[in-house]
Amino acid sequence: MTTSLVTPGTDIGIVGELEAGDGTTTIDDRIVATTTGHTRIENGCITVEASKSIVNIEIGDTVLCQFEKLQEKGGEARILVVEGKSGDVLPNQLQGHFHVTRIVDRFLHTVADAVRRRDVARAVVTEVQPVVRLDFREREDCGVLHAICPSCGDTLEALVNGDWNVACPTCEYEGYRALADNFGAGWAELEQGASALNLSGKRWGKEAEQLFAHGSSGRATYIAADVREDGRERTYFRFEGQGQGRGRGQRAAPGCRLFVGGLPREVDTEKLRELFGKHGDMTDCIVMTDDSGASRGFGFVTYSEKANADAAIKELDGHKLHGRRIGVRDADNKEKRTKGPSKGLKLYVGNLPFDTDEKAITAFFGDHATINEIALATDKAGKPKGFAFVFINEKDKGDAVVKALNGNEINGRRIKVDISQSGGKKKPQGGKSSRELKAISEEKGKKKRRR
Repeated sequence: MTTSLVTPGTDIGIVGELEAGDGTTTIDDRIVATTTGHTRIENGCITVEASKSIVNIEIGDTVLCQFEKLQEKGGEARILVVEGKSGDVLPNQLQGHFHVTRIVDRFLHTVADAVRRRDVARAVVTEVQPVVRLDFREREDCGVLHAICPSCGDTLEALVNGDWNVACPTCEYEGYRALADNFGAGWAELEQGASALNLSGKRWGKEAEQLFAHGSSGRATYIAADVREDGRERTYFRFEGQGQGRGRGQRAAPGCRLFVGGLPREVDTEKLRELFGKHGDMTDCIVMTDDSGASRGFGFVTYSEKANADAAIKELDGHKLHGRRIGVRDADNKEKRTKGPSKGLKLYVGNLPFDTDEKAITAFFGDHATINEIALATDKAGKPKGFAFVFINEKDKGDAVVKALNGNEINGRRIKVDISQSGGKKKPQGGKSSRELKAISEEKGKKKRRR
């Protein structure tokens, strides 16, 4: 029997002279080590015994982990130890994933309401493929075992005070953690353990709901009393620059912040900055997006000088961009907030052939009206829906235009033309709304029944 330290890829024997055992493989006529360890030869068989054993996590294993990444509805924890098994965890199993509903038997607005980064916890493995998934509410001995104060770094102690079940002995911090039975070591001696302090199934009180109302970002930046008082002036974090929430940046001077509406979906922040940057120095520019990152069709531009903002409004309000006219106005002007730029009288034009374009509609109107804008309706794929909205300059001649054009043909199809109400609903003939017509119909029905 001989022993020597080898690394993966080291030639340790020849096929025929020795038999390949554990920790080895054969390549052509050579025996090669596949792990770092010591070679051992017994009865003509050569093996490599790993210097450190490897643990393969399985479903049902209990692990100790440390929270590293917290999101709103889930997170990741680094697995430190597999209880009952000795050795290093496989690299692809180091990170355990969990969902907010598997932390504690209580409604949580976000993961950070029950655990924090650097907390150490016990969990049960429920899945190993495609990723390791952890459950902290499977057993009462699962949950947070050790937690530190986010304000001063001291170790938290279990202490129930209303909605909170942990407190810092150094500063005034109080919070909530999904506790395991033996949180803080001594708590395992309780009749039910520290998990009884989780207030399972109970609703949050007024104090907690007031804190939750600030939103996840507001709770994350909540600052408790600073115990490291040394006489220096306290400075707190302040959001600056771009942001989609109010109050996060420095407030612009009156008249410098513009609202830009009617943006095509393909226009992003960079394209908006390129368009408005020609009129002066900007301190902020952003196109608002939804959760998927798609444009919501509007944005904000902030100039350093009001004169630049006025010039942008004069030049770009009503500007045609990718076939759409954009609206630009002072974002702080409440009087114009609901009005927007006037495009003229809006007419509904229906029963159009699907190949009808703006030129055909312009020719159809002829000399009957002056067209300011044409909006052809399309579906998500860009296919025409067979109707359009036409804005004409002659606001007081709408009835005459409708009378002259309604029922005329385009490519053999009889076109419907009418004055459109706000919200895209077509105004019915006679000037009565659908609700009025329905009331008249019901009244006629009652008279017939009485007769």
